[in-house]
Amino acid sequence: MRFDHELLLPGGRVLAWSETGPGDGTPVLFLAGAATGRSMVFGGGRRVRLVTVDRPGIGASTHDPRRSAASTAADLAALVARLGGPVPVVANSQAAVFGLAAAERGIASRLLLVSPADEVADPRVFARLPGPVRDVVTRVRADPAAAREFFARLGPGGMERMVLDSADPADREVYQDPVFLARYRAALREGFANDGAGYAADSIIAMSPWQLDWAAIRVPVQVWFGERDRVHSPDLGALLTSRIPGARRHVVPGAGGALLWTHAEEILAAAIG
Repeated sequence: MRFDHELLLPGGRVLAWSETGPGDGTPVLFLAGAATGRSMVFGGGRRVRLVTVDRPGIGASTHDPRRSAASTAADLAALVARLGGPVPVVANSQAAVFGLAAAERGIASRLLLVSPADEVADPRVFARLPGPVRDVVTRVRADPAAAREFFARLGPGGMERMVLDSADPADREVYQDPVFLARYRAALREGFANDGAGYAADSIIAMSPWQLDWAAIRVPVQVWFGERDRVHSPDLGALLTSRIPGARRHVVPGAGGALLWTHAEEILAAAIG
């Protein structure tokens, strides 16, 4: 069963989130991937209460025009306090930078980065990106306002096509499952609420240099990749993992970018220890 909630933040903005699973389950904060809001969930075990948040500007959460990874973590801190945190955090795809910012702030008891998007603005990563992705990252650096407009115009249909077109065939089967697809489309509609302002902000932050104090991350961190993932990181997170103190990387044989859904119970078990 799903319950939707809203939290009034200092300054009058609203942060919206949903809870799925048993009320007495262990709360796990889920930061969903690109352009998806609180309708996106994974797993379904009896031990976990999954909390999926609309980041600012997404779904029912108020847009923050001055948003950064750090300010997003500050908003999440208010929610985590409401949950009695710190809590385990699972961050997927483009939400990786926000999961790391949450860990840096100390509101995560442990962090799982699942198929995380890499720091594409890092020259070591940028040099290994496919040409079209390098072009987008270059556009973000050269003209953030134009890039913001480009991301906002993509829309739910454009985002769905982009994800399916770039997916491994095995991942495409997961994404085109009728139950998943209905949930994904609902989450995309949330992702492009507020004229796409939240997704555009997410993308600008994720594709710009990450302003993180890596040494301040002192909680257990696991980085999970499917070995067939050709979308999220050119080295399956090897460099990313090396930058996080004490982090461990798991590369799952035969899995792809849909790892969060093909191995959901294994990931949730790791999240709650």
